[in-house]
Amino acid sequence: MKTWLTETFNIKYPIIMAPMFLVSNNEMLIEAAKAGIMGCIPALNWRTPEEFEKGIIELHEKCDGPFGINLIVNKSNIHQKAQIDILEKHPPAFIITSLGSPEEVIKRLSPKGTKIFCDVVDVQYAKKVESLGADALIAVNSGAGGHCGPIPSTILVPLLQKNCEIPVISAGGIGTGAGLLSTLALGAEGVSMGSPFIATKESGVSDAYKQACVDYGAEDIVLSDKVSGTPCTVINTPYVEKIGTKQNALESFLNSNKKVKKYAKMLTYYKGMKAIEKAAFSATYKTVWCAGPSIEFIEKIEPVHVIVERLISQYDEAVSKFDKLKNVES
Repeated sequence: MKTWLTETFNIKYPIIMAPMFLVSNNEMLIEAAKAGIMGCIPALNWRTPEEFEKGIIELHEKCDGPFGINLIVNKSNIHQKAQIDILEKHPPAFIITSLGSPEEVIKRLSPKGTKIFCDVVDVQYAKKVESLGADALIAVNSGAGGHCGPIPSTILVPLLQKNCEIPVISAGGIGTGAGLLSTLALGAEGVSMGSPFIATKESGVSDAYKQACVDYGAEDIVLSDKVSGTPCTVINTPYVEKIGTKQNALESFLNSNKKVKKYAKMLTYYKGMKAIEKAAFSATYKTVWCAGPSIEFIEKIEPVHVIVERLISQYDEAVSKFDKLKNVES
C-alpha cells in the first residue's frame, strides 16, 4: 500500500483519521499514530488559543507519528489569526484548510515544512488552491459526514486527477477495507475517514452518541440545513424528525436577504453548533448528532487500533479476491 501519502509521511497505511468537530481529541490522534495511520483535529475543538497551544504542544510530546490540524479559514473563525501564529511556533506535519482561502496558511506554514491539504468539492476550487501552492486536495464527496460535497467519489476523484497535478485524497463513504481498495483503484493517494471512528473507546463524546452510531445505519443519515445554514449530514433521531431538516419560511427569508443573511447565517451556525455540542457530551432529548453513512459498518464500540486492523484485514481479503478474479479471466 505504498502511495504518495504513505511515502511523504512515513506511515504504514494511506489513511487519515478525519478531523471531526467536538469528536476528535488528542488521545485519538495518539492511538491513530500507533496503529499506522495519522489523525487530524479541528483547531476549534479547543475553545481558546491558549488551550489550542497547550493541546498542540502535548501532541508534539506524546504523538509518536505525524498529525494534522484542521483550520477554518474564513471570517467565522474569530481565532484564525491566533491559531496560525501558534502553528508557526509549533508546526504540525500537515494542515487541512476548510471553507475559505488557504493563501495565508500556505504562505506562512509551507516554509516550516508543513504540508497544506485543502478541502475541495469541485474542479474550480481545486485548481484555485493548486495555483496558490497547496500540496494535496481533500476531495470531499457526497458520502462524507458533516458538510459533504455534491459529487460521488467515483466521479470526483478521477475528475480532480484529470484537471489537477497534485495528489488527491478522497474524503467520505469509506467504512470497509474493500472501500479503501476501490478508492485507491480510482487513483486516490489515500482516504480521509471520520464517522467510523466516532464510536471508539478513545472518543470523548457521550456513550449515547457512540451507541447511536452502532444502532443507526446509512439509511438513517439525512441532510439538514437547520444546523449551520449549509446542508450537513446528521442522524435522523426522533428529535431531528420532530424539528425537520429544512429551514422554516422565516429562516429561509433571513438567509436569502442580502442585508441580513450574513448575520442570520452566523446565528444559525451558532445555535446549531451549540445544539451539537450539548448533544455530543450530555444526555439530552435534543439529540443532533453529526455522522456520515459509513456508520452502517459500525457494529460495536471499539478501540481505534481494532478498527484499523479490521480495515487492513478486509483490504487484504479484497485484494486476494481481485487477484483470483484476474487469474480466472487469464
